[in-house]
Amino acid sequence: MKSAWLAPSAVQDIHRSRSRTMHTLYDSDTFSVTHLLATPDTAPAATSTAASAEAPTLLRHGFEIVDKRAGKEIYLDGSWAELFQQRLAEWQRNMPTQEEVEDTLAQYAELANIPLHVH
Repeated sequence: MKSAWLAPSAVQDIHRSRSRTMHTLYDSDTFSVTHLLATPDTAPAATSTAASAEAPTLLRHGFEIVDKRAGKEIYLDGSWAELFQQRLAEWQRNMPTQEEVEDTLAQYAELANIPLHVH
């Protein structure tokens, strides 16, 4: 089974858009984990009102876990993303085996109910 757990220094920037940055953190034959970082929107506001341009924006990060076998994905944000971030920090302190990573991702994937579509 081929897998790649990318260390923080080796995280690859695979996509940049106006308001999100995506990094692939893990990729194997069975699972893929992508971290979506919310970044401030630095583009000029599309509206002409000053109030709209100054409106605060909620910036939230999240994780997309794709179960390649089942063809489903789950997006974790909010408190779920924070819990998953804690798991990642633990994995950085105590390097898990691939089996441990895959077992944990399988538990999250059980929650997935979104069919995977090619995008």
